[in-house]
Amino acid sequence: MSNQALHLLTFILYAALAFLFWRAQSAGSAEQQNRGALGLAVVVPLLLHGWLLYDTLFVWGTLNLGLAYAISLILWLTVLIYWLARRFYPIASLLTLMLPLAAAASALPAMFPGTRMVTQPPSGLFDTHVLMALLAYSLFTIAALHAGLIALVEKRLHHARMPEVLKSLPPLMTMETLLFRVIGVGFVILTVTVVSGLLFSEQIFGHPWQFTHKVLFGLLSWIVFGVLLLGHHFYGWRGHTAVRLTLSGFAFLLLAYLGTQFVLEVILHR
Repeated sequence: MSNQALHLLTFILYAALAFLFWRAQSAGSAEQQNRGALGLAVVVPLLLHGWLLYDTLFVWGTLNLGLAYAISLILWLTVLIYWLARRFYPIASLLTLMLPLAAAASALPAMFPGTRMVTQPPSGLFDTHVLMALLAYSLFTIAALHAGLIALVEKRLHHARMPEVLKSLPPLMTMETLLFRVIGVGFVILTVTVVSGLLFSEQIFGHPWQFTHKVLFGLLSWIVFGVLLLGHHFYGWRGHTAVRLTLSGFAFLLLAYLGTQFVLEVILHR
């Protein structure tokens, strides 16, 4: 089967599962089904999506960091994390929201096949550094999604009617607990990524450390998330403060890589 056909199959499977999850959500059985056969079925498009990414990210010993491929990988990791966490947290409604995004992300490399090959000398350090950075992106994508949903729920609490999708979300306290756990793990991975890039730039990138706009936005994001975690631990920051800082840190992180890639590939066509 060709890659184009596999992309289409992966998209269809994600979309079908998204529809089934929405139906289960409406019937009030999404959480039960997420821990059963329906949740288990998510592994099929995940495996197909993972194979497609592996087949296109690593080409002849080089790493493909094109925008479409990076977004696709970040969404794949995000769904994978939700899928792994489904037996520990009531997150069926969150997976329901992510599956349509994963469907779109799985199709992006087929629709926009432009590549950005990083021709570094073969290096386990470089591959590890980049993949850890993308894992941090995935975790902070989850954090930003949680923060946005918390803000929506808090806003709608004062209205007589709340949209069905918001009603089915976990309680606010559970959402906040998940938010800070995800940010904590993401911050550790982001710290390792920043420090390794600073201390081992020569071995990873083949040149001495340079202060670029990517580094600036990455450091700003790291500072924002670090301040948020300290504020939460020592002063009990939560609610609007946590939401604003989470979304601000995520925005800086997007500008550090994806924003730059969007300008280069979509606007400047480089």
